[in-house]
Amino acid sequence: MDRTRQGGRVGPSGRNGPETAPYRGPVAPGERVTGRPARPALPPRLRGPLGLVSVLAALAVLALGVLYADAGRPGTVDARLVAALDGAPPGRQVAVATDFLGEPVGAALLVAALVTGCLLLRRPRAAVLVVVGPGLAVAATKVLKHLVGRTIHGDGNLSYPSGHTAFLTAVALAVALLVAGRPALGRTAGTAIVLAAALAAGAAMGWAQVVLSAHYPTDTLGGLCTALAVVPAAARLLDRAADAAGRARG
Repeated sequence: MDRTRQGGRVGPSGRNGPETAPYRGPVAPGERVTGRPARPALPPRLRGPLGLVSVLAALAVLALGVLYADAGRPGTVDARLVAALDGAPPGRQVAVATDFLGEPVGAALLVAALVTGCLLLRRPRAAVLVVVGPGLAVAATKVLKHLVGRTIHGDGNLSYPSGHTAFLTAVALAVALLVAGRPALGRTAGTAIVLAAALAAGAAMGWAQVVLSAHYPTDTLGGLCTALAVVPAAARLLDRAADAAGRARG
């Protein structure tokens, strides 16, 4: 009689028994009981580089805030950049479309689409970060605007740092962290992808805000740096909270 037909596959000892998966060692924090690890929002190999970027970005936000505190007009750098961008392509219509992504309706649609994509990819932490990261970045800009007090087009229009720029940069960071978490990418490539995405998104929205006269160029730089300071920290805290919840359940 074929011994493999009763009770499953024959083990090394020759005795019948149910077929089991090979032992893979102890379960790590945050790992599912199925053996499939929960993918972190902030890839471990990027914690060092992005941690440094986060600190430097926070210092830049602070420095610009001190430099332009209570100012109501563009600085020298702002004036030169505004003059350079005046009338440059692609034009006001593209700027309006880009600006829409930072408006409540456009932002909600963008975040909803990205959350759906993350859930379809079975990346729940990334889905949470797409919501939490931009939300915290925008909240930080609102607080900083009142602390710095810089205005544009009148005393009632606080401008530093740009919330629109912070939002789109934060969204790009969250998506880029999802891509950079692929095992095939090393630390250097992953960091380059994240920073390139942040700079591209920040530059696009920053350009739109300047073209529409909604912000000074240095406001948009402050918004970009705010996102760079907030999102990596938010991703790390998200991972810690999820890992702690996993240990509590286990």
